[in-house]
Amino acid sequence: MQFIKPDINIDFIGKRKIAFVVSLMIIIISIGSLIAKSGPKYGVDFAGGTLIQIKFNEPAEIKDIKTGLNVVGLGKSSVQSFGSQDVNEYLIRTNTPITTSEGFTIDVQEALTSSTGQKAEIRRVEMVGPQVGQDLREKALFAMFYALLFITIYISGRFELKWILSGIVAAVLIGAVYVLSLFDVSIPILIAAALVVALFVFWIFELKYAMGAIVALIHDVVITVGIFSLSDKEFTLPIIAALLTIIGYSLNDTIIVFDRIRENLKKFNRQALDTNINKSINETLSRTILTSLTTLAVVICLFLLGGGIIHDFAFALIIGIMAGTYSSVFVASPILLAWHRSKS
Repeated sequence: MQFIKPDINIDFIGKRKIAFVVSLMIIIISIGSLIAKSGPKYGVDFAGGTLIQIKFNEPAEIKDIKTGLNVVGLGKSSVQSFGSQDVNEYLIRTNTPITTSEGFTIDVQEALTSSTGQKAEIRRVEMVGPQVGQDLREKALFAMFYALLFITIYISGRFELKWILSGIVAAVLIGAVYVLSLFDVSIPILIAAALVVALFVFWIFELKYAMGAIVALIHDVVITVGIFSLSDKEFTLPIIAALLTIIGYSLNDTIIVFDRIRENLKKFNRQALDTNINKSINETLSRTILTSLTTLAVVICLFLLGGGIIHDFAFALIIGIMAGTYSSVFVASPILLAWHRSKS
């Protein structure tokens, strides 16, 4: 039985304005949440501090845990349950980096055992200094920016044979970002400004495929980060890995659609561009949906069964895969049409 009929003809391009409005609303809500909360909720990796994961044989009262922490000088720490309720695990966070040792963990374990009346097991202790956390934040932003920039070289070279031009543009942007980073400029603002300038340059030099891909990738990343902010989840190093994975997944999906568009433009060069784009999306629809569903099935299993350590990582992938599939159809491809109509 065929999953999707080969002669299917859904008018995706005709619904692009509705899709743009939906995307714009989600992006505005995401950015609004980030502004209201002064950025993402950084975990210990980026904010600095100490994280302790503990386990009890039976559920423990958080107030009793805080009583024990007060004995070892961690009274101002935040405590929350971790993972499913039946595992009886808790995370302790403090903004102060603590020099840990074997004696420290023993003291914490004894204090919690005494205050809760049951044996406490220290599962892990992580400590990150504030300067290290700031460096990690900046490097994470640069990693995503450079990933997006190098993607433009590949897209422009593969689909438009503009390897040299795209390479020069990327080199100039990287140089400008590096020089400005030497001054007292906020890294998030710097990266955001660089991306806006990059999109403008792509428009001027007619790097239309690269522009469509980058807009779609920015769309996916902003929505994923925004949903993390709305759900009050922590932004950690594994989430950066998830975002880079999302960029790669979404790009692969977009390239499949772009490749079919390029083939159809050669075979049916007398047809209107919007007809060719719509035809290409429909021809790759079966592959797009099947790939997304099989990937989502694996990620959802990780989310439900993988445990608390990779819970947020899997959650980011779920959001990113859905946003990436959507953007390949309703964002990246319509950008090509918008560019063509603005130039004609």
